[in-house]
Amino acid sequence: MSLTANDVKKIAHLARLGIDQQQIEHYAQDLSNLLDLMTQMGQRDTQGVAPMAHPLDQVQRLRPDVVSETDQRQNFQTIAPQTEAGLYLVPKVIE
Repeated sequence: MSLTANDVKKIAHLARLGIDQQQIEHYAQDLSNLLDLMTQMGQRDTQGVAPMAHPLDQVQRLRPDVVSETDQRQNFQTIAPQTEAGLYLVPKVIE
């Protein structure tokens, strides 16, 4: 797909980009090359190719799921203005 100078101007306007008038043809060529590459990639047979979340084979390091702090709810609720049955009471803000 080949983009014209007018196409580039429209795209730049929609994207709110300021571009130099001397560079419009260069942008048109670069964008056309990108669109051609995407067209070529879309024509490839990807049947049997498993989708990937990341191109590198990485594993997320997770920490062990253990309690690292003591329960301090009672301490926090003693300094709260109002509590009831372990819940904080707040003023009603929506009618």
